[in-house]
Amino acid sequence: MINPTPRRALVTGVSRRRGIGFAIARRLLADGASVFVQSWTPHDAEQPWGADPVGVTGVLAALTADLNGSTERLAHAECDLARPEAPAELIAEASRALGGLDTLVLNHARSSVGGLGALTAEELDRCWAVNVRAALLLVQAFAGQLANAEAGAGGNPGRVVLFTSGQHLGPMAGEIAYAATKGALHQLTRTLADALVELGATVNTVNPGPTDTGWAGPELDDVVARAMPKRRWNTPAEAAGVVALLLGPDAASITGQVVDAEGGFRRWTS
Repeated sequence: MINPTPRRALVTGVSRRRGIGFAIARRLLADGASVFVQSWTPHDAEQPWGADPVGVTGVLAALTADLNGSTERLAHAECDLARPEAPAELIAEASRALGGLDTLVLNHARSSVGGLGALTAEELDRCWAVNVRAALLLVQAFAGQLANAEAGAGGNPGRVVLFTSGQHLGPMAGEIAYAATKGALHQLTRTLADALVELGATVNTVNPGPTDTGWAGPELDDVVARAMPKRRWNTPAEAAGVVALLLGPDAASITGQVVDAEGGFRRWTS
């Protein structure tokens, strides 16, 4: 369902065409929204999957392909959310570009592979800074502009969607720093929802389950596919559909919830 008044959304973590952030931005644009996307390609470049070979310019071009190449409803910034000042700067820039914000989708994350023996204070601090501190400061700045600028007065109440992983449903012993920070967002969902409820805004968190964004190798691909009733991974477009549901008018009474959209993932199937 297309909202009567098109949304004005900031979506973080949009740097790869195979990513969930890309799928969310594409879905919102298709639904008529104006979208500001954030990326930080140096993070992808240091990961096993690497940065998108077409670069940010190619990613943005792919987002506008269904709009005949028009960038009228799309804006972008490369922004390192590890900087303490970055969240407030990003909210301000997105609000200026779109004439206000009524939607915040926090899809960004610092990935971190490593078990208990590999933990370092430095890596824990990096994950905290990007995955939790930046998320909280983004929500804070978004709430401030909702309250002060009444950005949602044009017809759309505020919406915040966070992303967690499956750490609350099964162990993630090989990604402890990542799991700890995603667990923090999970536990903060109801608290943030209560903090924003007087502004008429909802806050919910999505666990998209095993999603094929190109990060897993062939062996894990097969293991997960066999543990999914549909015999395949979830797709980024399916995660984007859950976000679209939470942003729509029919979800006005849903807040403070963690939505496990895992497609029936059977963790203990081997």
